[in-house]
Amino acid sequence: MEKFIVSARKYRPQNFNTVVGQSHITTTLKNAIRNHQLAHAFLFCGPRGVGKTTCARILAKTINCENIQPDGEACNVCHSCVSFNEGTSLNIHELDAASNNSVEDIRALVEQVRFAPQAGKYKIYIVDEVHMLSTSAFNAFLKTLEEPPSYAIFILATTEKHKILPTILSRCQIFDFKRITNNDTVEHLQEIAGKEDIHSEKAALQLIAQKSEGCMRDSLSILDKIVSFTNGDVTYQNTLEHLNILDHDYYFKMLDTQINQDMAGSMLLYDEINRKGFEGDLVLNGYAEFIRNVLVCQNPRAASLLDVVEGLQPKYIETAKKVSPAYLISALNILNEAEINYKMARNKRLHVEMTMIKLTFLQQAIELSFDNQTASLVKKKRVNGPVAVRFEPLQSLQIKSAPAVPSNATSAKLYIESKLPSATVAEPKVVALKPAPVAAPLSMLQTATDTLTETAVKTAPVKPKEPATAKKSLLQSLRDKHITNKTAENIEEAVPVTEENLKEHWKCFTDKLKQQLKHSVVTVFNNAELQVVNEQHFSITVSASLEQKFIEQEKVPLLEYLKSCFKNRNVGFTIRIIEQPKEIVISEATLTTREKYQRVIEQYPMIKELKDRLKLELDY
Repeated sequence: MEKFIVSARKYRPQNFNTVVGQSHITTTLKNAIRNHQLAHAFLFCGPRGVGKTTCARILAKTINCENIQPDGEACNVCHSCVSFNEGTSLNIHELDAASNNSVEDIRALVEQVRFAPQAGKYKIYIVDEVHMLSTSAFNAFLKTLEEPPSYAIFILATTEKHKILPTILSRCQIFDFKRITNNDTVEHLQEIAGKEDIHSEKAALQLIAQKSEGCMRDSLSILDKIVSFTNGDVTYQNTLEHLNILDHDYYFKMLDTQINQDMAGSMLLYDEINRKGFEGDLVLNGYAEFIRNVLVCQNPRAASLLDVVEGLQPKYIETAKKVSPAYLISALNILNEAEINYKMARNKRLHVEMTMIKLTFLQQAIELSFDNQTASLVKKKRVNGPVAVRFEPLQSLQIKSAPAVPSNATSAKLYIESKLPSATVAEPKVVALKPAPVAAPLSMLQTATDTLTETAVKTAPVKPKEPATAKKSLLQSLRDKHITNKTAENIEEAVPVTEENLKEHWKCFTDKLKQQLKHSVVTVFNNAELQVVNEQHFSITVSASLEQKFIEQEKVPLLEYLKSCFKNRNVGFTIRIIEQPKEIVISEATLTTREKYQRVIEQYPMIKELKDRLKLELDY
């Protein structure tokens, strides 16, 4: 049986023209080779599976080609190209920095650079996954990378450029690889399917391209799996089944049920999707992407951003005409929030169903918040916000204009109307004014106005009392209540504080504490010494700070009791602490074994003589 080779290796590009989606880089490299403007160090960076290592190998082969073509490609015929294709070239060294990232590995590489190539013009060193090198390895590589021999060229490849030291970046020509577009991926897959005699639908290849997310290696691996799964027949349906992708028809049906506010239909449709084995987060993510595509189709200018399977574009555009942008934007917010909180939900299915219910009644919520009469959104009433203080407007004095009088009239009349309740409105008073000269000075006018005011006050009727139902201010209500409830109190003469009545009241209060079963406090009160300072003040002497705390705990009820007994609100006391002298007890310290021995031999010297004669050693 022939050994199977995966498509990613079998159809790996062998020259610059076969590299897919990186024309901006291949063109630059071919021009540099033709014009002999090669840098001594290159850095290829970009996403995975877009051709970084492939371009590095093609560049290494083309540089040493003995017969470079006019377009800058290798001939694939000369000894150098053949040895490279067979993997026996001695001028090309490839190092995997992910497994050889120590200082010793870089030192070994630097030692090899010292030797010139035996055949060919250049020695090329390809360092893949260069971001995995340690900091020490980078530092050991700096000098050689900056000033290599004329025959040495370094090609570094990485997927994470931000992890490389700036000193390394400044010594290299940097080439940024981009993701391969879906159209380029589909064209390449169609080419491979034609070479392998695989029947494939374009819609299926578009699904594969979307799933690979711009990575050609992933798309080729997916194609190999689907070919094995379907025995060489790649269709849209079996690709959906194999890639575990939910068909867009379900999303169209789901949107129709929610626009029509059919909650039962929406729940049954999700149940069908759930029974097919699709996880809730996959449904939420796919539905959010579907809503985004519908929103994109709202504007013809943005329709070019629509990235869906061929043949579905008209259906998306038709659906976009039925749905309002407000609904789509609100639905995206709900789906985004549901997807974020999905992992924290215990009941995953209920979480997704609640999202579907919200989307079902979303249209109704939007209609309620929109005023059809004014064609504008209705703002919600602020409930928890600050509310301004409301004041009743003051009733100003209104002056009615006098009725028309004949031109020969000799006096004017002023009508003053007071704002009173309807039951107490008095007839307006008419005050006759003598006509003033036209050219009267301002002082005379002011005197006339003052006279008018005094006359109006004297002739005004007495204002009746306000009815009982009239509102009073809060301050007036409190005053009335205080005056009503106030009772005459007999002011009794204060009793001076003496030692006799103080001890008597002190004992009464102590008895109350005893009835409350506060035995510790009772003991402190009994031991305290009282001393009168003046007729309103006395001092309490205790022997410890703990006793002071006990008394302070009862300070409020004690003062209230004493103030009522002495009929004086100014009675007070202070607490003093006078510590009792402690008895010094001299205790004999415990003697050690050596001290005991010394005392024994002082009293009995013969014991020491006996020890010395017997040559005894004591263990202290």
